[in-house]
Amino acid sequence: MMSDLEIAQRSTMKPISEIANTISLNDDDYELYGKYKAKISLDVLNKFQNQPLGKYIDVTAITPTPLGEGKTVTTIGLAMGLNAIGKKSIVCIRQPSLGPVFGIKGGAAGGGYSQVIPMEDFNLHLTGDTHAVSLAHNLLAAFIDNHLHHGNALDLNPYTISWPRVVDVSDRSLRKIILGLGGKENGVPRESGFDISVASEVMAILALTTDLSDIRKRLGRIVIGYNKKKQPITAEDLKCAGSMAVLMKDAIKPNLLQTLENTPCLVHAGPFANIAHGNSSIIADQIALRLTDYVVTESGFGADCGMEKFMDIKCRYSGLKPNCVVMVCSIRALKMHSGKYKVVPGKPLDPGLAQEDIESVTQGSENLIKQIENARYFGIPVVVAINAFTSDSPKEIETVRKISIENGAFDAVVSEVWAKGGDGGKDLAQAVARACDNGGNFQFLYPLDIPIKDKIHAIATKIYGADGVVYENEAEKKIKLFTEMGWDTLPICMAKTHLSLSHDPKLLGRPRGYKLPIRDIRPSIGAGFLYPLCGEMRTMPGLPSKPAGNTVDFDEDGNVVGLF
Repeated sequence: MMSDLEIAQRSTMKPISEIANTISLNDDDYELYGKYKAKISLDVLNKFQNQPLGKYIDVTAITPTPLGEGKTVTTIGLAMGLNAIGKKSIVCIRQPSLGPVFGIKGGAAGGGYSQVIPMEDFNLHLTGDTHAVSLAHNLLAAFIDNHLHHGNALDLNPYTISWPRVVDVSDRSLRKIILGLGGKENGVPRESGFDISVASEVMAILALTTDLSDIRKRLGRIVIGYNKKKQPITAEDLKCAGSMAVLMKDAIKPNLLQTLENTPCLVHAGPFANIAHGNSSIIADQIALRLTDYVVTESGFGADCGMEKFMDIKCRYSGLKPNCVVMVCSIRALKMHSGKYKVVPGKPLDPGLAQEDIESVTQGSENLIKQIENARYFGIPVVVAINAFTSDSPKEIETVRKISIENGAFDAVVSEVWAKGGDGGKDLAQAVARACDNGGNFQFLYPLDIPIKDKIHAIATKIYGADGVVYENEAEKKIKLFTEMGWDTLPICMAKTHLSLSHDPKLLGRPRGYKLPIRDIRPSIGAGFLYPLCGEMRTMPGLPSKPAGNTVDFDEDGNVVGLF
């Protein structure tokens, strides 16, 4: 089979104007970025406000291996599969960070015959949204240090500054730095660092905002530190929020692309699923739901990470209610969760993963069972998508189907979209359409008017399966402070590893008999949530010994090669 990039480059793209026309958009509704990309005007929200909402589908997954289990492939393939069975659909996904593109994971445009194109543009700069996020973020950082340099009229305590710089490259050497060296004219010396751009609160705000007025207010509420009286200092206080909002005036518009089968795709925002909520934008979903019958979107990492935040954070701010959850799993990942096999990036897979092993699949399905349970907490029907690999045996697949349905799934279906595109997603599409018609009774995991600790306890015990929560002193202090400031009414965005249901990436399957440690809690007031830190969390990744960028280049004809 050809590589993902070769498949994408040999595909037949339609001009994006033709794609726009298929979803009732005319020339005034979008701005062209070349022949195959466009930005959709926010005026579309008002233009189609009286159109009925389509069905809303969130694609999530079991706890993945470090290689991923085909969630984006399934998201794209499901949208194509819905079209293949005569349903009208749009797919909404995040824009990938350049850190993983050139680091461990590579691109995020899907794979095989289930991709978004142009693949090179999607995985690289696209229309410059991440650049706008980085610039807005770094402008605020510059305003902070400029304020200190010119006398610190706000009496900002430099030791409380929590706003770093950002760059969209994995670069561990930038995690901790010293600013302002070289004398008085070069600023005030202090310790700081860099995060990767997609970990910026500005990116989280972009994904949760609803219009220009809202993003202006959210940017103004960003807390960058405290004064000597322990009062918060905001971007509004530094008179920077207006400039930040202007820098985001085009980035707030969703990007229109297409799949290999010319299904419309809205690509917008790309917040981390560990630190932030890991979902594409509310604006893209709102637009798509007025233009089609089915909208397929995706939550980052497993259901305990992105899906929980999709429900408890994104849906709170959007007011939208999902109709179905698709739970992606692979036989490979279930075997890993048995504890018998290890999956290490950059190393050959254990040959045993390609051999029939019903016992390991059954043992590892404890993780799948828990993730189905997690989705059911929100009152939404769950369809399990078994992402097919050629090494999967019929007995292994039937084992997963049986376990899924016995443990509350509406259905469990094999997905072959990687190899067959939309045709390989027809069975999944039929199951999802039936699940959407089945209804549901959407509910949040917790109300907002309960104490911070009660919200954390609900997530830890219900979603992660912990026996309780243990708070370090710093977390206790922050809970007291944030409650006094009135921030206790915000939703919770747990920052933890994506490689386990627990806080410990070594605990596979369905961990039991542990307490979740909370070492600190930080405010993301502009985005509108608090994020507790469960263990050590990296907001700036490092590159592996053999980065994916090693293979990226041009061939002699000027074509991009090596992206995957």
